[in-house]
Amino acid sequence: MRSTIVLLPLFALVASCTVGPDYMRPVVKPPQTWRIMEKESADVANTAWWQAYGDPVLNRLIETALRENKDLMLAAARIDEFAGQYGVVKSEFYPQVGAGGSISRQQYLGQVSSPTQLAVNASWELDLWGKIRRNSEAARAELLASEEGRRSVLLSLVSSVASSYIWLLDLDKQLEIAHNTAKSRKAALDLFRIRFDGGVITELELNQSRSEYEQAMATIPQLEAAVALQEHALSILLGADPGPISRGKKIDDLPVPLPPRGIPSEVLQRRPDILQAEQVLIAANARIGAARAAYYPSISLTGLLGVSSTELSSLFSGPGRLYNYQASLTAPIFTAGSIAGQVRAAEAREQQALLLYRQAIQNAFREVEDGLVRQARARDQLAAQKRQVEALRSYASLARLRFDNGYSSYLEVLDAERSLFTAELAFSQAEGELHQYLIALYKAMGGGWNVTLK
Repeated sequence: MRSTIVLLPLFALVASCTVGPDYMRPVVKPPQTWRIMEKESADVANTAWWQAYGDPVLNRLIETALRENKDLMLAAARIDEFAGQYGVVKSEFYPQVGAGGSISRQQYLGQVSSPTQLAVNASWELDLWGKIRRNSEAARAELLASEEGRRSVLLSLVSSVASSYIWLLDLDKQLEIAHNTAKSRKAALDLFRIRFDGGVITELELNQSRSEYEQAMATIPQLEAAVALQEHALSILLGADPGPISRGKKIDDLPVPLPPRGIPSEVLQRRPDILQAEQVLIAANARIGAARAAYYPSISLTGLLGVSSTELSSLFSGPGRLYNYQASLTAPIFTAGSIAGQVRAAEAREQQALLLYRQAIQNAFREVEDGLVRQARARDQLAAQKRQVEALRSYASLARLRFDNGYSSYLEVLDAERSLFTAELAFSQAEGELHQYLIALYKAMGGGWNVTLK
């Protein structure tokens, strides 16, 4: 007993040694400027950016998705799993205490006895070389990585809901354009029938008018199917069965926010995939130390304290006390390269994690740069297409007037109205794409919002 007491300070001194490399964050230089800078933008990066649209229906849909989406629930369950594993590893720092007992009945030379034993046992592996500490460090990093994984799912979910909803509004707008065009062409076709019956126009012109009407009518079921499919996809994101989706604002009524400021330095601080990749790197770095610790001796302390009696009735009153304690040491002598192989494998996994971390950073910078360029050019494109629609509306009106007054053929009217219909649909699509690029940009920047799951 005295020798063990003498050795304990030595164990404590050696236990302060931790083998393996300490983690140091790799040096990364983010871009100081970007190709597109919005000098007058509102800094909304640290808010729930989707609320800038001012659409209460969109807000409710996102709240529902955060509450009911199955992917997010799965991500939360993974966090619970890693939290449990972290608890298991941390428990190795402390002595493991258990209890046991036995009772039997036996007869020898006519004498009946009931030998009974009750004991408490404890064991404790001294963390001499930091193996348990490194494993605990790795388990904690894996827990944090799983949390960042949940945030990544959350980021994708919110972006997907907003994107799907705005595409739905865009399809609504295109369907409205198709209905209005079909209604206008139906009125023109009815007028042409009257003129044809009166011998004013030829059958060729009548059929041309009917063709344009049917072309608009053929577009309607295609868009109706697209609307239904988009509703179904959005329903799944909400964790619900496919069904209709409520609407709030029309797409023309949605504001077009500018990107937030302060992009370069904050991308690394907000992107959950980058933070997750770094935690994976930290865990891989710690595993190197755990692997190297296998080269060194391992010391364990065990002890037992209990009572024993030949009869159950005298278990606690009799003189049968028992105890035992010991310290055991194990050390590798010849492993045929097993430990060296484990160390090399751990180092290789750390290098893989490092490369993935750097790759995640480069990908983040590219996505932000792409998003800035796309949304800026989409604004220019949308402005040009708006001017085109206005010009074609004027052209169509003048062509109709010229035809009614006999200055041109109906072919000029058909060409103007066909071009206008195509341009209106293209403008609506471009309007939706601009919002999609903005949503993608906020996602590339890491969102910047904080949502707590209950």
